[in-house]
Amino acid sequence: MKITVNTIREKLKRTGGCFPCRPGDTEEKKRMCREFKEQISASAYEGYCHCMLYYKSFGD
Repeated sequence: MKITVNTIREKLKRTGGCFPCRPGDTEEKKRMCREFKEQISASAYEGYCHCMLYYKSFGD
């Protein structure tokens, strides 16, 4: 998992902070994606975001 996080962080540096998991070059890509924000709003959700940089454990 640490390798995945480090890989994503390197890609963020190369893309100027834009997450590499979503197409386009917008300011919204510089934040946690909307899909994951919606998923974590459910108290029963547990899992990773699309790019596997963020994780929410059950009950957080």
